[in-house]
Amino acid sequence: MNDGRQRKTDRPARALGWAGLGLGAAQLAAPNAVRRITGVDDSAPAHLLVPLAGVRELCQAAVLLGSRVPGPWVWTRVAGDAADLAVLGLAAARRRGVRRRRAAVATAAVAGIAAVDLATALRRGRRPWDRELLLHAAITVRRPREEVYRFWRDLANLPRFTSRLESVTVIDDRHSHWAVRGPSGRTVEWDAEIVEDRPGEVIAWCSSRGTAVTNSGEVRFADAPGLQGTEVRIRLRYELPYGAAGAALARPLGEHPERHVRDDLRRFKQIMETGEVLRAEGGPEGVGAIPRLRRRPAQPVTTGGTP
Repeated sequence: MNDGRQRKTDRPARALGWAGLGLGAAQLAAPNAVRRITGVDDSAPAHLLVPLAGVRELCQAAVLLGSRVPGPWVWTRVAGDAADLAVLGLAAARRRGVRRRRAAVATAAVAGIAAVDLATALRRGRRPWDRELLLHAAITVRRPREEVYRFWRDLANLPRFTSRLESVTVIDDRHSHWAVRGPSGRTVEWDAEIVEDRPGEVIAWCSSRGTAVTNSGEVRFADAPGLQGTEVRIRLRYELPYGAAGAALARPLGEHPERHVRDDLRRFKQIMETGEVLRAEGGPEGVGAIPRLRRRPAQPVTTGGTP
């Protein structure tokens, strides 16, 4: 999916996040009024269900507003809408008079919200349980394009700035063996092949067929505007063990893959421009809550290799 289409679908997703924030706040701040409006003020279970629905709305709003790519998470709202419709439909069937009319109106309103949520989710395409993850990142390096390309083309340099990459063993001009440290500390290995190599322009690779870790990527090099160095753009695709949902849940811990890619590019820029990486010792990859607790004053350190 291109960036333009992603922005078009993520904007309404964030709008739904703000709407969910308002609904959740209302359900928690004025649950009695919500129960009366929806015609379930005579229901004992509703005293618990309405606040729970409010908490759910606030959690979904937090994910939609806090995620850099909120579109896939609209599916959580679709699931919540389905649950609300089932509860309200049952409530309307069991009531008479004014309460039944109120429940019917509330059901129709939720159905309208559900239609908007579903349309937004379908436009985005991906769902939070999809295993494939696409990552994009870019940075400008104040070095000539050919020099930047040559450094990256020597795959043995990659562990110097890629925090979780333990080693890259070059087998021949196109084939290599990769070893990566996973979030749990377990080392994962695979073979990769360069599928496109245009000097000074692009390097593309993919994991070999039959490998346990399916992934591919490309890095493109272009002159920065005003001849101010080189624009480096990287695109990665790989499968997550727990899908995009696992990646989002890992965000507060600083384990989100996209954050690691951005951090790696910043270290790459430092190596190319200064010859060393400057980051906090013990210091976190990313800016999650738990890694922040381990921050120490910055100093030159090595990352997977010796600069």
